[in-house]
Amino acid sequence: MDYDIEMRYQRMKKSLEEKFGEGMDVQAILFLIGVNELGEGYKNFTKNEKTDLFHIAICTLLEPYGYYTFEGRDKENWPHFAVNKQLPPLDDREQQHLLKESMLDYFIQNGYYSEENTTA
Repeated sequence: MDYDIEMRYQRMKKSLEEKFGEGMDVQAILFLIGVNELGEGYKNFTKNEKTDLFHIAICTLLEPYGYYTFEGRDKENWPHFAVNKQLPPLDDREQQHLLKESMLDYFIQNGYYSEENTTA
């Protein structure tokens, strides 16, 4: 894994844990992104809704890479995406790298996190 991405991710993770509490692993951050993209705030979600939130997060994160395109929202206001191209085969390390890099981009581009004034 790219050392720079991992160090930047760890700083971002620490910042998120200061806001949301300890234990912000990749899955928790994906859930947070899904809830944010749904736009309804936190509530008790069913198991199926949680699965859908992870899907929303992954589509949102990979949209800038050209893998998905946002299509719109359904009558319940859930976002939907079209697949543009399949992800190439990735091992676990490569998947983690892609997710962490895209999470950094997401939080920075949306103004939720700034790498300025952070230390290693």
